[in-house]
Amino acid sequence: MNAGGGARARVASRRVALLLAALGIVVLAGQIAIGTSRGLHFAPHELLRGVGAMLGLRDPLASGQAMLELRVWSALTSAGVGASLSVAGALLQGLLRNPLADPSLLGVTSGASLGSALALLALGGFAQTLLGASLSDAGPWIVTLAALIGALSVTGLVVLLGQRLAQRGGLAMLVLLGVAINSCIAGALAALQDVLWTNQQLDTLQALQAWSMGTLTERKPYHVALVALGIAVAAAVVPKVARELDLLASGDDDARSVGVNVERVRALVVVAAAVATACAVAAAGQIGFVGLVVPQVVRLTTGSSHRTLLWLSLLCGAVFVPGIDLLQVLVADARVLRPNVLMSLLGGPFFLALLIAYGRRRVTW
Repeated sequence: MNAGGGARARVASRRVALLLAALGIVVLAGQIAIGTSRGLHFAPHELLRGVGAMLGLRDPLASGQAMLELRVWSALTSAGVGASLSVAGALLQGLLRNPLADPSLLGVTSGASLGSALALLALGGFAQTLLGASLSDAGPWIVTLAALIGALSVTGLVVLLGQRLAQRGGLAMLVLLGVAINSCIAGALAALQDVLWTNQQLDTLQALQAWSMGTLTERKPYHVALVALGIAVAAAVVPKVARELDLLASGDDDARSVGVNVERVRALVVVAAAVATACAVAAAGQIGFVGLVVPQVVRLTTGSSHRTLLWLSLLCGAVFVPGIDLLQVLVADARVLRPNVLMSLLGGPFFLALLIAYGRRRVTW
C-alpha cells in the first residue's frame, strides 16, 4: 500500500471509530432508559439524575433508582461481552489465517461454558456431597477460573490439531474440528443436566440452562469488572501482535524470515482470546457468533490490517451486542429471545453465507 492509500485508510478508520463511539453512547443510553421492555422507561433528565446519584454527585432518585442501577450494570456488561468476544474472534482469525474462525464455532465458548457448568455444579451442592466442603463463599472466582481453564484447554487443542489438519482439508477441516469439539462438549453438558434432573437438583439445572442461553439481565458490578478484565488482557496484547499477525498471513516460514517470533505470538493470542472469552462466558453465559460476525463486518468496512481490525472489532462488538438487544426490545416491546438464541438466529445464516462465499473462492488457510 502506498503512503496516500495508507493515510486514507487511517482517516477512514478514525471516522469509523468515532461513528461507533457515538452509536455506542446512544445504544447504551437506550438500553438504560428502556431496559427489557418499554413498559418502564426513564426520561433523559432522570437518566442524568440517576447516574449522578450513582456517582454520589446528586441526591438519589425518589423512585426507580434500584432499577436504573440494574440497567446500568446490565448495559455495561452487554457492551463488555460484545467487545470481548469480538476481539477474541479477530485474534483467532488472524492466528489461524481463517476468516471463519470464531470462539463459538471452534468450541472455545463451549469449553468456557463447560468449565462454568462444572463450577456451578460444585456450587449447587455436589461439592458438599463429594468433597465434604462447600465452595459457595468463593463462587464467582471459582466460576471464572473454571471458565478460563475450559477456554484455554479448547483453544490449545484447536491450535494444535488445526495446524496438523491444515494441509488435509483447509477451511473445511477447521469447521469440522469445531463441530466435533462442540458436539463433545454439548454431550457432556447434556449429561450434566440429566444427572441434575435425576437427582432433583432443579435450582442448579435451571442455572445451567440459563447459562447455555446467555443472560444479560440483573448483572452486577462484579460482572462489569469481570468483562473489563478480559478486555484489558486482550487490549494489552493487541499492540504486541497486530503487526505480527499481518506478517503471519503469508505463512509461518515467511514470518520467521522477517524476525517474527511465531511461538510467542501464538501463545499471546491463545491466552488473550481464551481469557477474553472466559470472562465473557463467566459474566453472561454462552453467546455465539459474535466473534464471527463483528470482525467480518469490520474487515469489509476498513480492510484486513490487524492494526486497525483488532481495535475496531473491540469497539464494534461493544455496540453490536447491546444494539441488537435494544433493537429486539424496540421491535417486540420486550426482550423475547435470550442472547444466545438471538445471536444464533442472526449468526447462523451469516456463517452459512460466508461458508458458501469462501467455498466458491476455494480459500484455504
